[in-house]
Amino acid sequence: MTLRVGLVTSEFPPDLGGVETYSWQLARELGARRELEVTVYAPPAARGLAPPQGVTIRPVLTSCMELDWARLSGEPIDVWHALSAAHCWLAQKDRPTVVSVHGNDFLVPYPATMRPALAMPALWRLRGFAWKEFEPLWRRATAQMLRRALPRCGAVIANSRYTADVLQALVPGGGDRIEVAGVGVDAAFFDVARMPGHGRPRLLTVCRLSEARKNVELVLRALGALKERFDFEYVVAGDGALREGLERLAAELGLGARVRFAGRVSDAELRQLYAMADLFVLTASVIPASHEGFGIVYLEAAASGVPSLAARLAGAVEAVAEGESGYFVETPSVEAIEAALALFLSGRIRFDVEDCRSFARRFTWARVADVAMKSYRQTLSMPASMP
Repeated sequence: MTLRVGLVTSEFPPDLGGVETYSWQLARELGARRELEVTVYAPPAARGLAPPQGVTIRPVLTSCMELDWARLSGEPIDVWHALSAAHCWLAQKDRPTVVSVHGNDFLVPYPATMRPALAMPALWRLRGFAWKEFEPLWRRATAQMLRRALPRCGAVIANSRYTADVLQALVPGGGDRIEVAGVGVDAAFFDVARMPGHGRPRLLTVCRLSEARKNVELVLRALGALKERFDFEYVVAGDGALREGLERLAAELGLGARVRFAGRVSDAELRQLYAMADLFVLTASVIPASHEGFGIVYLEAAASGVPSLAARLAGAVEAVAEGESGYFVETPSVEAIEAALALFLSGRIRFDVEDCRSFARRFTWARVADVAMKSYRQTLSMPASMP
């Protein structure tokens, strides 16, 4: 008998990011399973996307709980899978619900506001006056929703042990329903043919340029301090509100000829950037409202044969194997990043391409889909009256 699965996500291509990648890849993996009928409920931006085989995309979400439920309630679905904590409220509607959690999705309030007039896509990434003024209220509202909804979910799938532990601290109880499935990496990255440089080390960062905690500024300042001692090229792929200021900083530091901001890139362009890179650099900080729950980009780099420099914080500790697929700075500061980059640029620390790829092979979307399948069966076997 075919099981009808509804994947609900506010983060989906063509938008870019870790959760967007998770949503697409899991949908693709589940869609390949003959026993499932998979429908993805996504924002309007997904309209026009060619869906993976075996998957139907319904671009109907509004970022408003009331309106979304009006559109979802009549759908012929056997089990719902909220692909982030934003939609775990589905469990409160007495529908069999599984939820995937990533970290930021339950640390900050997503725009499930109950009021159509307040429906604002991507509100959870808002910064500035409104964020500072209302953050305590929004954070309390998020925690309250989670405490009500998560115990009613049949299963919770975490992208890392770190994420699972943070969730347990925020919403005690229900630990027996949390399973760490990790993430996967697209097989296409393993096929990346290395493109060796001509003696100039190539550094690469891939991230949204909308969060200061990604610390691209610190990397630029560290490279500014190293520019007289080492030759290098640094490429930053990604876009966002911080890009213009970072470009100005690179020029002020005298790095204009060595730093290139590539902006938003296609999948093919991204793989080419990895093919040309010698070191992936993402030394992200942890702040109360945001952290790296895992960091799929570290796996993409490793699968491409590229080691990573990361901060020994949050889920990055699970995404990078020290000495095998990369190394760490203990604290993301200019001085620490400068010292770590000097180790690599001087050749005092080296990594093997196949070691990096071997580590990345431990993470597969098939495993995440297996955990999801187990969770669906577990949820459907529960009594109708959930706690």
